[in-house]
Amino acid sequence: MRALAGIVGIVVIVVMFWDAFETIILPRRVRARLRLARLFYHSTWRPLSRLVRAITSQTRKGTLLGFYGPISVILLLIIWAGGLILGFGLLHYATGSALHLQEETPRVASDFYFSGTTFFTLGLGDVFPRTMLARILTVLEAGLGFGFLALIISYLPALNQEFSHREVNISMLDERAGSPATASEMLRRNVAEGTLEDLKPLLADWEQWSAELLESHLSYPFLAYFRSHHENQSWLGALTTILDTSALLCSVLEGRSRRQAWMTFAIARHAIFDLATVFGISPVEADPDRLPPADLTKLTDVLTATGFKLQAVPEVHQRLSEFRRMYEPYALSLASYFCLDLPPWIGEEHAPDNWEGGAWELGRGRRHRRPGRHF
Repeated sequence: MRALAGIVGIVVIVVMFWDAFETIILPRRVRARLRLARLFYHSTWRPLSRLVRAITSQTRKGTLLGFYGPISVILLLIIWAGGLILGFGLLHYATGSALHLQEETPRVASDFYFSGTTFFTLGLGDVFPRTMLARILTVLEAGLGFGFLALIISYLPALNQEFSHREVNISMLDERAGSPATASEMLRRNVAEGTLEDLKPLLADWEQWSAELLESHLSYPFLAYFRSHHENQSWLGALTTILDTSALLCSVLEGRSRRQAWMTFAIARHAIFDLATVFGISPVEADPDRLPPADLTKLTDVLTATGFKLQAVPEVHQRLSEFRRMYEPYALSLASYFCLDLPPWIGEEHAPDNWEGGAWELGRGRRHRRPGRHF
């Protein structure tokens, strides 16, 4: 019995330590499907997402989903710590509960209690090991526990920094492409007289953002569960808007003028494909179509209004359709999994942006008047 407990304890320690190493320290995508962290998120997120879909209030739905990301990280840390304490407690039991207690006979509960105080380096002194093997286990657990706590202390600020860095550009997209951000508003506000002088630097910035999103969310996949501050904004919505805009420009432009749009599209498509792969999500077809023929006509009108001269509209439509098939199925599947809404292609022309309203204005029936619609 004690031998079996020792084997189970070693297995539990190895599993917990390796899972924490892969999740926190290893800076690359982990391909193994049988992982504790993956099992935890699948077993907790899927029931929650089904529950959320039954809620009609968007505010309550957003609040509930907003708590999940941070709470899930805390729960995962507790599971790792609890598993390590359990494993070392089983090892102490396997070595014969070689502990000294004041006025009490050692029991199984004593092994787990001693393991917990050792892991968190409390040093209460009411229980201590009697044999050399028990002392070695105590030193190993105390060192592992101290390292684990130090790792968590340094890890949480880094995680918060990655989230904040992601959200800065998403917030800046509000004035650049509307709320929610759309491809039509991105073009309407940043293209003038058919030139891309204002849009090219913006696309370059979003090329960098897409690469950083890919790197951070492959290293820390649970960042994808962290919601943005506004319900009409999300990392997936921003990424989809950039893909929509880049795909449209690649379909319209020729030669060197499409270079920046193509590079931005390439890295953004890379990000959305790899993230779908990490979460094991299969692509799905759009139903209904995100860009029906009527909206496609409006979109070409927007291009014409910004100064683009469309020579062969059917050819543009065909090329745009080919680009869309490269990323839309993955965007739709990710949106369904994370309970997020994808932005439309065509934004409401007079819809207020997030920066234009607030509780004070809305409570008094007032709204700031936008100084200029076209920038």
